[in-house]
Amino acid sequence: MKTLKGPSIFLSQFISDQPPFNSLDTLAAWAAGLGYKAVQIPTHLPHIFDLAKAAESQEYCAEIRNMLANVGLEISELSTHLQGQLVAVHPAYDAAFAGFAPPELAHDAIARQQWAVNSLKQAARASQNLGLNAHATFSGALAWPYFYPWPPRNEQLLDEAFHELAARWKPILDCFDDAGVDVCFELHPGEDLHDGVTFERFLALVDNHPRCNILYDPSHMLLQHMDYLGFIDHYHARIKAFHVKDAEFQISAKSGVYAGYQPWIERPGRFRSLGDGQVNFNGIFSKLAQYDYSGWATLEWECCLKAGDAGAREGAKFIAEHIIPVAEYAFDDFALRDSDKSAVRRMLGLEE
Repeated sequence: MKTLKGPSIFLSQFISDQPPFNSLDTLAAWAAGLGYKAVQIPTHLPHIFDLAKAAESQEYCAEIRNMLANVGLEISELSTHLQGQLVAVHPAYDAAFAGFAPPELAHDAIARQQWAVNSLKQAARASQNLGLNAHATFSGALAWPYFYPWPPRNEQLLDEAFHELAARWKPILDCFDDAGVDVCFELHPGEDLHDGVTFERFLALVDNHPRCNILYDPSHMLLQHMDYLGFIDHYHARIKAFHVKDAEFQISAKSGVYAGYQPWIERPGRFRSLGDGQVNFNGIFSKLAQYDYSGWATLEWECCLKAGDAGAREGAKFIAEHIIPVAEYAFDDFALRDSDKSAVRRMLGLEE
């Protein structure tokens, strides 16, 4: 059995123009001061982390590792959530996602998609240069506008959407395979890969690619009313990254899982800081220990009520307290006795 690593923190939600949140070195010092042991680094902001440079320069990667090590930190994973989103964008969302790419590509959907694919391939090489073995991303979405369709479900449309998604990702997965790094898709509503069924459908179309894996985030499953503990039983072999994020669903007479176009604070289902929601983290950490998950437990803070600095401070302690140092021996090993076949048969009353 293996003890998972943590706590780590996803930096994306904390980056701003104000110190200490405006550079990687000061973000690192802040995170280390809260008790984190690693950071998950977004890669769409070159002033925080220069992805193109990291893909080509082992020297730059060594500088980043050393800077983090000086404050007691590692990198848990790099993240390309925004770039992954742009690998597949339905035209209905073209304008909404235009800002995820460099300004000169904002209104060129083809160039934007090519830039996203290239960014993912750079992330594979950068992860390899940094000595990482997992990478966090989104799948993008072509079918999502039809997730609850009227007119009724069109199987040919869904087949075409998933075949196209797989065709776009297969060369990226191959690139990550060459780098020895797992691609971990965060299963997230809004993405075509948002639950176990959609992941399985995609996995089959990429020929059960060994680098096609899961970033497990129970908050998105709770809000979909899924059995997020049973999910680990089904998919533990593919879970290679873990966002520790809480959520709650309060039954409402006025709206449900689709949220009525309301702001987060008014939705029946909403994200919360760790310990303030309904996710059974004791069960999750136990399951992950049972199945030898050896990756990082990474805080993703997205609370609609609590301030980010409080959520980050409390989150480090929360994760540390939930990590299970796995047992090196069974509690009843002391009662073991050496046996041979004859002794066993005598115990069963099969020999005099």
